[in-house]
Amino acid sequence: MLSRTVSLYKTSFTGLSNEAWLLSFIMLVNRSGTMVLPFMTLYLTSKEMHRSLSEAGFVMMLFGFGSIVGAYFGGKFSDKIGFYKVQLFTLFGGGIMFIILGQMKSYPLICVFTFLLSMVNEAFRPANSSSIAFYSNPENRTRSYSLNRLAINLGWAVGASIGGLVAAFDYELLFWVDGFTNIVAAGLLFYFLKPTIQFNKEEVKVEEVPEVMSAYKDKTYLWFLLLTTLFSCCFVQLFTTIPKYFRDDMHLNERYIGLIMAINGIIIVAIEMVLIYTLEKKNKNTQYIIIGIVMCAFSFLSLLIPGNAKLISLIMILFITVGEIMAMPFMNVFWIERSNDKNRGQYAALYTISWGIGNTVGPFLISALVDATNFKVGFIVLAFILLISCVGFYKLNSKKD
Repeated sequence: MLSRTVSLYKTSFTGLSNEAWLLSFIMLVNRSGTMVLPFMTLYLTSKEMHRSLSEAGFVMMLFGFGSIVGAYFGGKFSDKIGFYKVQLFTLFGGGIMFIILGQMKSYPLICVFTFLLSMVNEAFRPANSSSIAFYSNPENRTRSYSLNRLAINLGWAVGASIGGLVAAFDYELLFWVDGFTNIVAAGLLFYFLKPTIQFNKEEVKVEEVPEVMSAYKDKTYLWFLLLTTLFSCCFVQLFTTIPKYFRDDMHLNERYIGLIMAINGIIIVAIEMVLIYTLEKKNKNTQYIIIGIVMCAFSFLSLLIPGNAKLISLIMILFITVGEIMAMPFMNVFWIERSNDKNRGQYAALYTISWGIGNTVGPFLISALVDATNFKVGFIVLAFILLISCVGFYKLNSKKD
């Protein structure tokens, strides 16, 4: 049994390109410094900053808005000048912006620089997605993205756990670490991955995805983006309102919050690649997305259960992690299969924008709702939105082209 399990793990990681591994390692270095985002709400509502949850939600809304603008230009320039240059610029520029943001103490300046940081930093995503697609083939593309997600989540586990310790000591250090890892990742990209001509692969048949297809005219894809936006509005609460609920209502300290957030990344690292390798052959991508969204809905409802705070928070993290593993890799597959080398930046940009809208609308509206009512009402609303998204994906599955 043990040898079979080891063999399955080994097989799930084989056949991926050297470039896919290198990009994932660079992502690991970058995300190991991910400390600002999961602790931003706690930072702004701390005794030092004295901001309300609604004000923190507004800052996170600006972060989301910046990601929308950044994603648009990141995708546009990826198709025009290439994903390599866009990744290099955004990694280095994002690192500088993190350090600058950490020095801002006035609320208006925090708002301005949060938007600028997000715009530069999030332009990286569509370029990175395009590069992974370029350096993979249809047979291993899902696993190539899962490897990249593995790196993100391993980095998240490291960053969140260390970030909890750093935050307990000094919130400002979070910005320095996040900025430094961005700059180091840019250096690794520059040194190890050389520019390449990216429009030289015939991967997608014309009859499957027309060469000149515009993502803006792909009605099925636009419907998919709407549903993804609903999902993202809810999922991003894990990094915005949920940490505040853990601290103020469940009375958990920053160190434990960092640890519980790290568990999310550890579980993904442990099982996602093997699970995706097993599931991707069955070609039931939309069904897996639906299962994942249902699990995320249960994660928010689990916070309504009375009991030991540490146990309840652990249950919540387990549910949302399994939901993430089931949904997100196959969401990536959906847009990749509808794109080709000449329009992939556009498709990637719109997908990133859908998450940016979630980052914009989700924290702001849920924070305002919680301030007007309470967290329990917020969790019920989040679960309801996710179930609506499930219905939409079910209809999409039955009507997709």
